[in-house]
Amino acid sequence: MSKLTIITDRALELVSQAGSSLKQVVPKNADKLLQTGVVLGAAKTGAKTAGKFIRRNPVVAVAAAAGIGLLAYAAYRKRKRDAADAPIEGKSRRIEARKVNGTGRAGRRAAASSRSTSANP
Repeated sequence: MSKLTIITDRALELVSQAGSSLKQVVPKNADKLLQTGVVLGAAKTGAKTAGKFIRRNPVVAVAAAAGIGLLAYAAYRKRKRDAADAPIEGKSRRIEARKVNGTGRAGRRAAASSRSTSANP
């Protein structure tokens, strides 16, 4: 083996050792922190781009804002309409129908009088 291959192998070995020791030192939530940093960077770049666009095209920006406002208002009205048409939540119980002889009033009077006479011996 030549000295060049020995040096290359040794360098790769040192890099792998450094990588493994670095994994132990870095906190476990470093991945989340990295993702957060990427998201913040993208948001910052997007805000700069949007600012430049708004400065160059204010009419388009106002029209877009008005359109978004109209869409939000339409969604609000739809939610309100759907809530008005929705069934009322509550508790209910089933009432069984009784057989009544004759009309409803006469049957109730007869039932009430029979209860009162049975209650008074």
